[in-house]
Amino acid sequence: MSRNFELMQQAAATTTNSTVGSFAELLTVDPKTRPGKKRALAVKANLGIDHVAREEAVRLVQKVFRAKEQERRTVVFSAISSGSGCSWICARTAEILARSISGSVCLVDANFRTPSLPAVLGTTSDHGLSDALRRERPVREFVNHLDPSNLWLLSCGSVPEASVGLLVSERMKVLVNELRQEFDYILIDAPPIGQYSDTFGIGQLADGLVMVIEANVTRREVAARAADCLREMGVNILGAVLNKQTYPIPGSIYQRL
Repeated sequence: MSRNFELMQQAAATTTNSTVGSFAELLTVDPKTRPGKKRALAVKANLGIDHVAREEAVRLVQKVFRAKEQERRTVVFSAISSGSGCSWICARTAEILARSISGSVCLVDANFRTPSLPAVLGTTSDHGLSDALRRERPVREFVNHLDPSNLWLLSCGSVPEASVGLLVSERMKVLVNELRQEFDYILIDAPPIGQYSDTFGIGQLADGLVMVIEANVTRREVAARAADCLREMGVNILGAVLNKQTYPIPGSIYQRL
């Protein structure tokens, strides 16, 4: 087991879990797949991050950000529809990543219609991305320091709804490039793919995109259409998270199956 893997396991142990998810290659998630199977990575609900959940959360970070064959520095997280838990997944992934590396990590709240990262992280912010898009100021002036010490947040800012059109502007491209220079990793919480077109433009600025699919809600054909649209727009799809998946048996028993 590599030192990086051990560090990420330790990092995951310091966070708390309030949802369910699994990570796999896009549209290959099988809800019956057990922990340890090659393509489905389960995270338990309302149990805290136990032994199995820590390992699976760590694998999510490894798969997307720490893969030896290709390291991705800027990744967009986007759901198919609202209420799928995308912001929670994005925030938890950033925390685990930050605790496992010595480099810097920046979370960006680009979901101007339903911003929620500050609430998920238990913090507040009066300025952020929407303000940075409207002002020619260094992006460092708009980020907030979080815990751990190498984690930062660029919230949606004070005028998000009035700044929606700026998400696909030249100024947004400049800001993303500036973030790449200032931080080692950037995780962007974007609007739902199936409801708004902003994410396509944001995805083109990143190294790839992780889709968040809500179990028992998002239809497979809807997810497939969204994936096709992303590919047509030149967005690199890294995989999908099947969120809010539940298990009919206790987690302690499930781990031994």
